Amino acid sequence: MTIKTKHCAFECVALLLQGGGALGAYQAGVYQALSEANLEPDWVAGISIGAINAAIIAGNAPAERVAKLREFWESITSDELEYTPSVLKNFMTHNDDRHQALNFINAVRTITNGVPGFFTPRFISPWFEPAGSVPATSYCDFSPLKATLEKLIDFDRLNKDKMRFSIGAVNVTSGNFTDFDNKKETITAEHIMASGALPPGFQAIEIDGESYWDGGLISNTPLQWVIENEAYLDTLVFQVDLWSANGEFPKNMADVLTRQKDIQFSSRTRANTDRFKEQHELLHNIDSLLEKLPDNMKDLPEVKMLSSKCSKKVFNIVHLIYHNKPYEGYSKDFEFSRLSMEAHWLSGYTDTLESLQHPDVLKRPSNLEGIAVFDFNKGKRIKS
Repeated sequence: MTIKTKHCAFECVALLLQGGGALGAYQAGVYQALSEANLEPDWVAGISIGAINAAIIAGNAPAERVAKLREFWESITSDELEYTPSVLKNFMTHNDDRHQALNFINAVRTITNGVPGFFTPRFISPWFEPAGSVPATSYCDFSPLKATLEKLIDFDRLNKDKMRFSIGAVNVTSGNFTDFDNKKETITAEHIMASGALPPGFQAIEIDGESYWDGGLISNTPLQWVIENEAYLDTLVFQVDLWSANGEFPKNMADVLTRQKDIQFSSRTRANTDRFKEQHELLHNIDSLLEKLPDNMKDLPEVKMLSSKCSKKVFNIVHLIYHNKPYEGYSKDFEFSRLSMEAHWLSGYTDTLESLQHPDVLKRPSNLEGIAVFDFNKGKRIKS
């Protein structure tokens, strides 16, 4: 089912994409559903794999974006079951334990062989490389990604189009988070690679004499950039998360490692949204109060300062959060099989279609705080 949406009640549609390696195909499915609903983003922001997906979206014409995303994800995933007899394929995938074993084999293959057009493992351990050399600081060579990005992305379009594009990285020596934005600087393949250079797997990427690692080391969620943007606009936000903060208590060490990743990289999405909601409600109330002041008080410096911080703009924030399949574990973010990619893509597509079926998602909020949050948890919609 495809929903066609000709009119949007918001001045800006923002698509925010978390980092999460192989799970990023979920975001491609989300974008496909939004595109089919004529909800093209005005602002796309991402971290790590989210930065790559965001760059492919921003660096191509709307009619080509889904195809370019598909080309990227098919180029970096392998279809080991393509020539497998259907009986054996069903045997391996219709049971969670067997499917988990298959995923583990695929993840080991990623570690030993790398991912074509993405990264290759170093055959000499970095522990035996000369100190100060690039191979001494990472287990894999990240440079193959550059050619892939330059093939799939029109950087002239990315830098000159009206769509805003923002990605995050961490300065290795200062430890400070840095956001690269096409409204402030010219974006290159190196900027995108810097956002995804997760140590110790990948080497730091040098830009203008400074070295950068994956932005997810500090913050894996770009929501803060949009909500702290000074040029407030009525904004419909699709926050696409690849890690779920909520989960079950682990039963074994494999569960512990999986749960640790989920908590570490979910970046407190709900907490950040709740804090923004409280802040926005406060500003709305202050603005309403200032309007009731007598005219002789409106020129006071304190009133002008408060007035400059207030806004009547409204926000809808739609959380689209990927939830693990029962057979997925610790290796889910580096398990680059075609089978898993297709499943992730389909999950993002169907979750987004489900969200767009609810008319309130596309309506301006009418509540006092001027913000509505939609949280899709295990397929169930909760409005707060």
